[in-house]
Amino acid sequence: MKYIKFLVFIGVLGIIAACSEDFLELNPQGSLDGAALQSPAGIEASLISAYSMLDGWNGQWGNFGPWFRDAGHWIWSGVASDEAHKGSDASDIADITQIELYQWIPSNGGFNDYFTSRFEGIARSNATRALNNGSESIDAARKAEIDAETKFLRAYFHFDLYKVFRAIPYYTEDDEDFRKANDQDILPNIIADLETAVNGLPQTQAEAGRASKPAAQGLLGRARLFAKDYSGAKAALDAVVNSGQFSLTPCFQDNFNASTDNSSESIFAVQFSVNDGNPGAQNGNYGTRLGFPHSGSPFGCCGFNQPSQDQVNQYKTDENGLPLIDGSDVTADDFVDPRLDLSIGRDDVPYWDHGTHQPDWIRDRNFGGPYSPKKQQYWASQSADFSSASAAGAWGPQVTAINYNIVRYADVLLMLAEAEVELGNLERARELVNMVRARANGCAQGPGTSAADVLVSPDDPGITWASYRVGTYDAAWTDASAARDAVRLERRIELFQEGHRMYDLRRWGILAQTMNAYFAANNARSDDDPSKRKYLSAAFTVEEKHNVYPLPGTQVDLSEVDGTPMLQQNPGF
Repeated sequence: MKYIKFLVFIGVLGIIAACSEDFLELNPQGSLDGAALQSPAGIEASLISAYSMLDGWNGQWGNFGPWFRDAGHWIWSGVASDEAHKGSDASDIADITQIELYQWIPSNGGFNDYFTSRFEGIARSNATRALNNGSESIDAARKAEIDAETKFLRAYFHFDLYKVFRAIPYYTEDDEDFRKANDQDILPNIIADLETAVNGLPQTQAEAGRASKPAAQGLLGRARLFAKDYSGAKAALDAVVNSGQFSLTPCFQDNFNASTDNSSESIFAVQFSVNDGNPGAQNGNYGTRLGFPHSGSPFGCCGFNQPSQDQVNQYKTDENGLPLIDGSDVTADDFVDPRLDLSIGRDDVPYWDHGTHQPDWIRDRNFGGPYSPKKQQYWASQSADFSSASAAGAWGPQVTAINYNIVRYADVLLMLAEAEVELGNLERARELVNMVRARANGCAQGPGTSAADVLVSPDDPGITWASYRVGTYDAAWTDASAARDAVRLERRIELFQEGHRMYDLRRWGILAQTMNAYFAANNARSDDDPSKRKYLSAAFTVEEKHNVYPLPGTQVDLSEVDGTPMLQQNPGF
């Protein structure tokens, strides 16, 4: 199901018209009246408008356009963690550097961009619910299903806000005054909506991109992990696994390839498209557009979201293919997990079939380092079909049709492994982690001289730039602490730059210790070490308060009732 922004815009105009004050009740030309919107077709159009906000982008640029709104949280979860640096150069969107350095202030416009994008999704979900509740013409079965779909979407958008700000109000279709207090934990509301969605959604959907029962179960499992309800998380995630509906794709890279979108591993994804009739490619992955190699590369722009050296080092393995975290940087003599070069661009290593990654693909190596993001970038042989030349402009062709997976099967397996560790089922956790690691041995970056050899076996003789080796944990897990560390490391390797890292660190309660150690290790490098990012020495000490971001000051001001803000700023900001 592709989200055509023009149709969404018409639907939203109709909703606004239907909710106007008395002196505005004449229907403007080009809008839909309330009766039309409460027809089955009107309700379905309104529902599509809610789905269209899953990418966080409604075409309104605000402070920074789509970057801070991105569905994959590349700034909020990746750059703000040990995964990646802002990249580009020091002067380009310095507000992102403030996020990376934990110099967080409520006036940073990125906070407001993110906040408004998710509340736009909530508003559209609740507007659809109001139309659906009041309709007498829609089929009863479809009405019940729309009720479940909108509760899923409402929960998702609230959950996205909860992960970032935590202290936010929960809105329903019955709210009339949106200046609500944020003094209640909304996680129980999120879980309740998802439980209702699980009971009301079908097991499968005919249209890709619509919420299904497994999608709701996967998101419910994640929410229960945040609530530290490990038994509840296990029940929800077991239901996804036991359905038999999903499986790991043969190749890790299949999850980040437009030609294999909506695969057996994709449980719920933002559906991106290009070359679909929209001249600006507004249905593509606008939020991640900055994260392509810069001007010396085939993409032309923009050099943001550069992987960190610390992240690269996580892929080092021992002779048995198990993780080897020894505090040293990866060298050409080391064994590495093949997911390294399927996720990160390194000099003199093929970058899909675009040729080898070159030093001049980096905008400012002294600032952002030597690595480029790679996971969500298309192949040269796919460019005509899955990237948009029409949207290139002066920047280059970075808008693509590669879906963003909100819930994928590997994530479900690793969330379930986490729950099993906390419940004492260590051998089941090992089995689940080994499923993900075994699949990692299914493919590697090949020579990339044509589409046929972009992906090859990790032991292919044509591989001359790395020694790939990944193995499974064959010894029994008997130590809960070691098992916990293994699961957490696997999440970091497998789910790199998929929007989970920051929130994993927060819910594990180790954000401050992890990030302070990360900054300290960087700062301890000698000044002539090319792996040192000198600007990180300006990072603030990470504290308890950083387990949430500050609420945008603009929204706190707008929440005032009789001079008193209903939204209370998060402590410490």
